[in-house]
Amino acid sequence: MAQERNIDWLMFGIAAMLALFGAMMVYSASAMFSLKETDSVSQNTYFYKQIGFTLIGLIAMYIVSRIDYHFFEKSWVVYGGVAVTCILLLAVFGFPEINGARRWIRLAGFSFQPSELAKLALPIFLAYYLTKKEDVVGSIRETVLPCLLSLGLLGGLVFLEKDLGTTIVLCAIFSAVYFAAGARLVHIGAVAAVMVVGGTLAILLAPFRMQRMMAFMDPFKYADDEAYQVVQSLYAIGSGGVLGEGFAKGHQKLFYLPYPYSDFIFSVVGEELGLVGTLAVVIAFGLLLWRGARAAVMAPDRFGMLLGIGIITGIIVQALFNISVVISILPAKGIPLPFISYGGSSVVVTLIGVGILLSISRFAGAVEDRPERRVAKRRR
Repeated sequence: MAQERNIDWLMFGIAAMLALFGAMMVYSASAMFSLKETDSVSQNTYFYKQIGFTLIGLIAMYIVSRIDYHFFEKSWVVYGGVAVTCILLLAVFGFPEINGARRWIRLAGFSFQPSELAKLALPIFLAYYLTKKEDVVGSIRETVLPCLLSLGLLGGLVFLEKDLGTTIVLCAIFSAVYFAAGARLVHIGAVAAVMVVGGTLAILLAPFRMQRMMAFMDPFKYADDEAYQVVQSLYAIGSGGVLGEGFAKGHQKLFYLPYPYSDFIFSVVGEELGLVGTLAVVIAFGLLLWRGARAAVMAPDRFGMLLGIGIITGIIVQALFNISVVISILPAKGIPLPFISYGGSSVVVTLIGVGILLSISRFAGAVEDRPERRVAKRRR
């Protein structure tokens, strides 16, 4: 066993601060919606739920950080996690659509989004399988096809829920882990080409996605319909200036910007905290990327390295995707900002993911009895 070290409290602190900051921003963004929905009884409905799930997530993050990450290398954990995730992804089709999509399981007043679990199930499976098949990582039959099957299964079910954003995140996780495992560049190129073609077809063959693409190309032309949310988001960020209008003093969240506490919460950050606040959020994600990548690269074995790369890739790609949509660099997609957007499933699962990274970091750089990391050479 590698020598165990202290927990990476810097990574822990960054994740905790982002999550608590998210709960604070959810309060600001949702207060008026809560008053409207409760007939002026309470402005804290969304905040209480978010802070509750945030505290549960922080506790779960710490507990997971104390568990040896090799627990996730057990075959029954790997395959059981994939199986449970698939069952839950199928279960969503038994519930009514919400805003044209089926992504949630709703029971007893609570909702759960199984696609969040897929962001952990996929990197765990890929890290396990590519470690087990290390000597034949370039084989199409023994590694490429089984790994693609796992992506197709999880990503396909998420795509059928009409969640293209999360599907893209899963593709990014697959690409990062498989590249780090030492796959042949020709295989990576071929898979990337298939992903690009598939994504293009997904847009062209779906009228609502084509409408969003047209709105992205000229948002102010479609400001009254398809691009309404994006245009209101740009107004919010633009009016924030450098220092912002002040916490809880934004105006676009007052029924101009739809659902400001969820996917477009970064707009509220921009309006109320200005350029300073938005840069602080981006820097926090940059620091998290640094600590997460460091933990992965310095992991004492191949499984830890691949697992760490997969988890940190999923978090950072999702954050970049959300921020890019909010500032109209990418077409609108329904994907939350990790730690910050309203949603119990998202914040709890993301914090558990950081907990796994923290577990890996406890062994980062250990030299005593450290097994040799055999990373396959790139085959050209």
